[in-house]
Amino acid sequence: MEDLSRQHLQESRPEGSPSAVALGSHPIHPMLVPFPIAFLITATASDIGFLLTLDSFWARVSLWLLGGGAAMGLVAGIVGTAELLIIGSIRRRAAAWSHSVVAVMLLAVAFFNWFMRLSDPVSTIYPAGILLSALGLLLVSAAGWLGGKLVFEERVGVKEA
Repeated sequence: MEDLSRQHLQESRPEGSPSAVALGSHPIHPMLVPFPIAFLITATASDIGFLLTLDSFWARVSLWLLGGGAAMGLVAGIVGTAELLIIGSIRRRAAAWSHSVVAVMLLAVAFFNWFMRLSDPVSTIYPAGILLSALGLLLVSAAGWLGGKLVFEERVGVKEA
């Protein structure tokens, strides 16, 4: 019985797409994305920390997290775009294009949020900064969900045994 369910699972699972941008056999894009995800989510938390304490330390933390998240997101985006453009089986997946569009929107929001705060990290947090951070949180969640769908459901970047 277990062999039949394993066989059915393998037959129903789509064929994976290998990674073209890898270090050894490990895809680079999934190695990079945890950094912008963590930085941009934590920027929202530090914005809230500022709003609760009015301590300018949290405003500076948000500025650095947004800059780091935007920069690392750009690096991850370049690698992800290379994967999308090089591998035809990835280009044929709607989720890959959706992930790409949401990620570009996220980068635009993150860079704008960071750039707007450069001159004065404190006064720009409320209301524009916190709203942009919340939008970034929504976009990072959507991009992460779509990226997870690509890996776990559509087996993108998964080396078949």
